[in-house]
Amino acid sequence: MSTAAPTSLPDESPGMSTQGCIAVLNAGSSSIKFALYEAGTDGGLLFRGQVERIGQSPHLKVANARGEIVAERNWTTGSLDHRGATAEILKLGRELLKDRPVLAFGHRVVHGGMEFTAPVKIDAGVMAALARLVPLAPLHQPHNLAPIEAISEAAPHLPQIACFDTAFHRTQPALAQQFALPRDLTAAGVRRYGFHGLSYDFIVTRLRETVPMLARSRLIIAHLGNGASLCAVRDGRSVASTMGFTAVDGLMMGTRSGALDPGVLLYLMQERGLDAAAIEDLLYRRSGLLGVSGISSDMRTLRQSAAPEAAEAVALFVYRIVREMGSLAAALGGVDGIVFTAGIGENDAATRAEIVAGCGWLGVNLDEARNRGGDCRISADGSRVSAWVVPTDEEQMIARYTRAALAS
Repeated sequence: MSTAAPTSLPDESPGMSTQGCIAVLNAGSSSIKFALYEAGTDGGLLFRGQVERIGQSPHLKVANARGEIVAERNWTTGSLDHRGATAEILKLGRELLKDRPVLAFGHRVVHGGMEFTAPVKIDAGVMAALARLVPLAPLHQPHNLAPIEAISEAAPHLPQIACFDTAFHRTQPALAQQFALPRDLTAAGVRRYGFHGLSYDFIVTRLRETVPMLARSRLIIAHLGNGASLCAVRDGRSVASTMGFTAVDGLMMGTRSGALDPGVLLYLMQERGLDAAAIEDLLYRRSGLLGVSGISSDMRTLRQSAAPEAAEAVALFVYRIVREMGSLAAALGGVDGIVFTAGIGENDAATRAEIVAGCGWLGVNLDEARNRGGDCRISADGSRVSAWVVPTDEEQMIARYTRAALAS
């Protein structure tokens, strides 16, 4: 596997020059999303792209701020790993930016544990602490750290800022973060962390800018994509979430099972002979929409299918969300608004309609025309609980934090 790091970058110097830009990398298990933003106060988007199918047949695509494709590349082998993909991103970034310097890099890091409750400038001590958290997020954390390491080797003078998916949830009450396990395990870090925090943070920030009264109310935000979770938010702060110790907990997802009776795991080990690696593969890669349908993890494919297994998978996805809505409503002591975001939440009107119908007892009524049109507010005017669609943008949130870190 390739471990090549970029060998050269523009002659950047840290600072808040309006001529410079902020680079953001959001690394997943088999992809790296990236974006380049103006460094100035307005922070306008310059380019956005993604390397997909890392380790298989990598594909890179970049668009400008108008959505026009400006670069596209393919690799026929799976030899490109996350460090190699980072090298390709930076090489292309230099071509696109020409003489404009990169002032800093911002990164999404899935797990910050209990120590990191806000974005932090990365140094050797921070990297060592983040590496110690790998056992808590083995399928995500190593891929988050690989681009940081590659950039540190290529341009050690450039500041890098880590932004954490877990940090948003550290405002939850202590009881909401605790499992009913012996205290020594809790002290060792076995607790509910919650994830998708950068997405939730962005939604709250956007609502403060656009619908400030809603941002101050009791919300359930539904981040529904290939990874899916719900978060109960009061006055902009996380109160409870469906994801817990890992990002496989809670809702049914594209290929992840969501919450399971722990006895199922004991059964799989004792009666089926599955070891830890086989269980990991089952829960993370072969369950969820894919496992139940036996067809696909993509909601669009399942909606188009006439197979009863596809319909059952969609129905179970919706059922689990509706049940967890009730749980989070209890944690909030009532609900004033529901916000849909991420791939399914933003684009699948049918799933939104089915979820809202299941939550009718909360007092939410859908406006079907608004929902079909994807309007920001999709609930009827007289609905006691409002419903909204708000596109998320984790990269923009990371850029904001990186810009703030530079300014300070």
